[in-house]
Amino acid sequence: MASMDNITEVDEFRLLGLTNTPDLQVPLFIIFTLVYLITVMGNLGMITLILLDSGLHTPMYFFLTNLSLVDCAYSSAVTPKVMAGFLTGDKVISYKGCVAQMFFFVAFASADCFLLSVMAYDRHAAVCKPLHYTSTVTPSVCVQMSIGCYVWGFIESAIHTGFTFRLSFCHSNVVHHFFCDIPAILALSCSDIFINEIVLFILAAFNVLFALTVILTSYLFIFIAILRMRSAEGRKKAFSTCTSHLTAVTIFYGTVIFMYLQPSSSHSMDTDQMASVFYTIIIPMLNPIVYSLRNKEVYNAFRKTTRKMKGLFST
Repeated sequence: MASMDNITEVDEFRLLGLTNTPDLQVPLFIIFTLVYLITVMGNLGMITLILLDSGLHTPMYFFLTNLSLVDCAYSSAVTPKVMAGFLTGDKVISYKGCVAQMFFFVAFASADCFLLSVMAYDRHAAVCKPLHYTSTVTPSVCVQMSIGCYVWGFIESAIHTGFTFRLSFCHSNVVHHFFCDIPAILALSCSDIFINEIVLFILAAFNVLFALTVILTSYLFIFIAILRMRSAEGRKKAFSTCTSHLTAVTIFYGTVIFMYLQPSSSHSMDTDQMASVFYTIIIPMLNPIVYSLRNKEVYNAFRKTTRKMKGLFST
């Protein structure tokens, strides 16, 4: 920590992590490493499968490709540093490193938030207006909506990061968290954080309310359309497609609402850490599993790609 005019400014942060118990460091390192490897392999595997199989070149799987990319990115902004802390015991992160970690985590997590709403709109168009689906959700529309998710994610992240690190941190550099999350960093500031709390609440509320409005409205029309279907097979297929997305939405938004739509005085750092493990490390691992389970298109594409690979190696 550097001292200027009797005011101590932080030039690095010390992350307390999930636990300081020595006996748990190696087991947790192994667990988090396995989870991270499954996350990376699952998401990159999903992207590769979609790119290789022409049968999956549809809007739904285009958005799923982007979701897998974003999940892999925002997990990678956090998990490797956590793993290094367990292995080496070095839980210090530089000031600039903390800024970068927060920026990329918030950017990709926000993009994830809006990609889930875009995917709900895509399912609405597919189920409710199947005859107009190809003319409504065109490749150019898919690209524009995806780019919009990324652009907003990076704009929002720049706002949060700029507002957070304009503050003075002169009380302590010990972060009661395993990564540089906004509430945990705000708790260290000796500046007035009222404006930051307002900005955090407004942007988080906007994200959640806008995205959930799109999702809930889309699914309201989807369920109405499903109830009107005469074919039992059609209803089953529609429900099967929507179930995966609804599962991902419930897990993701449940933790986001719990974490960010409450004042800092209501935050318990221990509880926040457990919730954070869910949406930073567990959810990115679960999404490829959720979208591949009971999905015949992904299963058939996997079998087809596996047969092709076996054919290449056998010749």
